[in-house]
Parts: sequence; structure tokens; C-alpha cells
Amino acid sequence: MTYRNPYTMEDRSGLLHADQVVDLNSSYAAILYREGITEGAYRIADGLLPTSTIDVLRGGRRSLDAAREVLEFASKMIDTGKTIEGPRGERASFRAGEVKLRAPLRPGKIIHTAGNFREHAKEAQKAGWEFPIPQWISFLKNPDAVVGPEDPVIYPSYTKELDYELEMGIIIGKKCKEVTPEEAVDCIVGYTVFNDITARDIQRMEMKNGLLNLGKNMDTFAILGPCIALRDEVPDPHNLKMEFRVNGEPRQQSGTWNLSVKVPEIVSRYSVVTLYPGDMISTGTVSGVAAFREDPFKYYLKPGDVIESEIERIGVVRNTVVAGPPGRIKPPVSESQ
Repeated sequence: MTYRNPYTMEDRSGLLHADQVVDLNSSYAAILYREGITEGAYRIADGLLPTSTIDVLRGGRRSLDAAREVLEFASKMIDTGKTIEGPRGERASFRAGEVKLRAPLRPGKIIHTAGNFREHAKEAQKAGWEFPIPQWISFLKNPDAVVGPEDPVIYPSYTKELDYELEMGIIIGKKCKEVTPEEAVDCIVGYTVFNDITARDIQRMEMKNGLLNLGKNMDTFAILGPCIALRDEVPDPHNLKMEFRVNGEPRQQSGTWNLSVKVPEIVSRYSVVTLYPGDMISTGTVSGVAAFREDPFKYYLKPGDVIESEIERIGVVRNTVVAGPPGRIKPPVSESQ
């Protein structure tokens, strides 16, 4: 996970134990210091458990092993009522309410896959959506669009049809290319909650040209969080409840058991390009999006809406939709294209 240190106001890598957020870097330095490594504890910690979560993932197995050491150390400290401090006396553990959680990482690339929940394709067909949703639609999602827990989701002035798509994000933890589904399992480090915010009217105009770009890639259109649940914390990624709520009202309710293809198959499919630690692949969304309902404008997101994206064993990401400023230019899509 990534959290914002309330004293330094910097984003740092951490883990969650009970109701405590534990700083990976400072805690590992504390472990080394206790073992007698008084000189160079921070240099070693910076190498194995840097302050950036994506850099922790890029450290591979050795970094994950060090993170597990921190978890074991933190468990003993916190469970006995002790506070964790780094060798310099800095706080290395916080109550969850003391810190702001950030998006767990900004992926190097986001490969968005669609159509893998066939319930979503069936509801599109029933609603008369003019574009088919075959299995294995794919496109790249803009990493700069990523936001995390409690961050505002901007309602751009360019759209009147702001929609939601609850998905699970598969986080890559090992460099791989052209792997089989069996090999792909070892390339997955964990999972996160992902919501693919979409401007349907812009998407519809783009898809007339066979494109999927701005309608899904504007600022704040990629919600991630609240953490990365490691693979060993999710024994079966195909048995997780999924729910998206608007102002407390459920809009999407399903589960990963409805995936038409397994998670390892998804990773294998997209390993035709080299995948790196910190890359993310999405599963596609479940049924219940606004666009495919009988009265979609009743269900499209509006400024002021509080939205919650939840997946069992991973957590809940809560955001508020806010109105964006008036657009100064027209987006490069139009009905005439």
C-alpha cells in the first residue's frame, strides 16, 4: 500500500496490520538496527524496501521477503501495544485514521481488458448498445489518470454521461513475456480494486472510429485502492464478492466467480508484450453499469455522489464526484466523426 506520512507529507510504502499502517522502509531499518547493523541500516532498507511501492515490487522476491520480515516484526510490536520507531526515532507506525491512504501505486502500464464478464456483454446487447462487446477487447489505460481513496473524481464539462465500471486489477510482480497460464500464476504479486470511470457519450463517438481513448482516459478516470492484497492473502481470486455503491445504493453486485476466463489466462494472453513489476491488467467489469439500464440518465454519476468500490479480501475505495471547471477547448471528438 501507499500512505501519506502526516509529518513529512511524503508518500511512502507501507503495509496494514490490524488497524495500523506500518512504514516498510523505517521498520526494516529498525529491524537491521536491532540486529546490530548500526551503520548502513537505512542504505540497506532503501535498497530492499524503498519508499515507493512500485520500486518495492521491482525489487522482486528479495523485497517481498523483507516485507514479510516487517510484517512479522510489526505484528509482535503492535499486538503487545508497542509503537514502532525507526533508528532515528521517527514514527514508523500510525493508526489508520491518522494517515491518508493513496493509490497503492501508479502502474507502469495499465492493460484494460473487457468482455471477460459475459454478463456485462449480455446486458449491453439487451440494452441495444450499438457496439458489440466480444471477449478480449483490450486497450491501454492512462496511468496518469490514477486516483486513490478519498481522492475526488472529476466530472468533466465535456460529458453528460459519466459511468462506472467496477473491476479487479491484477498486479504483476515479475518480469515476464509469452508465459503460459501455469507460468503466469508466479508472475502475479497481488490484486487491487479498480474502477474504470467512463464518459459514455465520448466513448460512443470514439467507437464509431473503432477507438477507445479519451472517454476512458481523462484525469481521475482510474480509481485504485485501497491496497494491494498479496497473492497469498487471496487464496482463490475467482471467489470474491464485488459491489459498487452510489450514495450507499448498490449499483453493481457480482463476483469474480462470473469471470468467463481465469486470471492466469488473462495474464498469459497479454504477456505477448513484456510485462514488468508494477504493471496492472484489469479483468473487465461486471453487470450493472448505468449505460445499459432502462433509464441510464437516472443512474449516471453526478457531482456530489459518494461512490464506493469494494472487492472482498481487498477492501473498499471511497471517492466523491466533483464538477470540473468549464472546458476551454472542445475534446477532439465530435458527432460528425
